[in-house]
Amino acid sequence: MTVDERFAEKRRDEDDELVQGVRNEIVTGPVTDWATDFSHTEGEWAADPYPIQDDLRQRCPIARTERFGGGWLPTRYDDVAAIAYDTDRFSSRSIIMSNFRPPKEIAPVGGVPPISSDPPFHHDARKLLLPAFTKTEVGKREAATRAYCHSLIDAFGEREVVDAAGDYAQHIPVRVIADMLGFPPEDGQHFREFIENALEGVNRPPDERVAGMGKLFEYLLVQIRDHIDRPRDDLTSFLIDAELYGQKLTADHVAGTMALLLIAGIDTTWSAIGASLWHLARTPADRGRLVAEPGLLPTAMEEFLRAYAPVTMARLVKEDMSWHGVEMKAEDWVLLSFPAANRDPAQFERAGEVVIDREVNRHAAFGLGIHRCVGSHLARMELRVALEVWLERVPDFTLADPAAVTWATGQVRGPRTLPIRRL
Repeated sequence: MTVDERFAEKRRDEDDELVQGVRNEIVTGPVTDWATDFSHTEGEWAADPYPIQDDLRQRCPIARTERFGGGWLPTRYDDVAAIAYDTDRFSSRSIIMSNFRPPKEIAPVGGVPPISSDPPFHHDARKLLLPAFTKTEVGKREAATRAYCHSLIDAFGEREVVDAAGDYAQHIPVRVIADMLGFPPEDGQHFREFIENALEGVNRPPDERVAGMGKLFEYLLVQIRDHIDRPRDDLTSFLIDAELYGQKLTADHVAGTMALLLIAGIDTTWSAIGASLWHLARTPADRGRLVAEPGLLPTAMEEFLRAYAPVTMARLVKEDMSWHGVEMKAEDWVLLSFPAANRDPAQFERAGEVVIDREVNRHAAFGLGIHRCVGSHLARMELRVALEVWLERVPDFTLADPAAVTWATGQVRGPRTLPIRRL
């Protein structure tokens, strides 16, 4: 079977699985009680989830919902950590909580390895990627990233009001990941569409989701063909040629990992950049201090990651069990809210405040356990450089219209529109 045929077969199989695996088509609608009917896809959660999480942590620290076919939401740091580290009872074969559960047979590889992989496969799949994401390799990309950030601000021209999300934050990881994968830099709009379908489109009808995933894999196939015809030194060529257990990676593995890098590697970082700029726009004291003390930025950056952690991951319960006082059933979802864990007062002093000089900050923004983000060095570099350049070029700014700020729904939260007024 040719490479083209293998990837086409993968897409057909995934389309079939999606249609067959849907339990409930629609999971939207007002939430009456977050303890018994939570939904991370609602606008109320996207706009400001922290009061909801704080309330649940006090009165119902492991919330329940019947949406998505049934699931749980722990809000205490210790509970989130315990599940993240427990690979015996919780599977990572699907990390997006929706109305679709992939078949158990997809484990231990999962659809987007290594983040969807269970042990023992996970260790070896993750190890393949580590060399590309070391501090040394990431450091080689810093100069180009800095230059690109400057070019984005140059493009603002004389505009007094700019969209710090759409005109700045969203472009930076798109360019970095496109360069790493060897994709055309002008394809950024396609990447944004893929991300919206995968992460924010979980409530769409199955045929729409299938169409969206089809576009993603069609795009990946075009890039794979191009790399087969013209091999070069990038991650796509590396994955096509890589071997595991003495054999080349399967088509599922290559396409899934490429999809993971394209989607997760972009949305998480642009969300962190946008949330940090949102905070600085509405907090003049912190903004002024960072402009005056640029050496404080790495510390402040970790606090932004803690307070505005963008990523929530899902797990699936493997077998019926009683867990910390609740009765979990096989195939129940568990939504691991790292943002909620990061604001647990039992773990952090002044947990609900943003303290930009916080010295001890063992946050969970990059996850916990074996699935801790393989690209954390890259994300930190992009966030630091993006903020350094912005504060250098735009030291004085504020929210142009706080009511006009919009936030992404779903499991990666960050500003989608962020009107900033340059002062």
